[in-house]
Amino acid sequence: MSELLQSTSEQQTREAARSMASSLQRGDVVALYGELGAGKTQFVKGLCDGFHVRDAVTSPTFVILNRYSGVDGRNKEIFLFHFDLYRVQSAEEIYDLGYEEFLFGNGICVVEWAERLGTLLPSRRYDVKIAFGEGADERRISIDWVE
Repeated sequence: MSELLQSTSEQQTREAARSMASSLQRGDVVALYGELGAGKTQFVKGLCDGFHVRDAVTSPTFVILNRYSGVDGRNKEIFLFHFDLYRVQSAEEIYDLGYEEFLFGNGICVVEWAERLGTLLPSRRYDVKIAFGEGADERRISIDWVE
């Protein structure tokens, strides 16, 4: 699966993610790539909207991980684990989080700054790349399934 989308607002970015959420299954990993301010957290907000998360969705830049409770298509509770690895300096910090429990668990794992996982990044995942476009609010969003 490969998809290229254009967004001209935070709301459109969230809508693209909300649409993607309907295809996600337990155990899926979504790796997010993009410059600071590109819209990665807005994308996570849209994914959480798709799973009917009621909590406020914020970037876990300082705590590294937020856990959100939502419901799947069968109305069963599902957890979304939202990592922000912007401040991570070493693989040891990622090991200390117990990353396997999240990346290979029964929830949906979303990782901002996924490139910092290096070889720890699962080979089966969705890669979502968000890039700045021509205008101040324009974004190009590519979504690829990697096996």
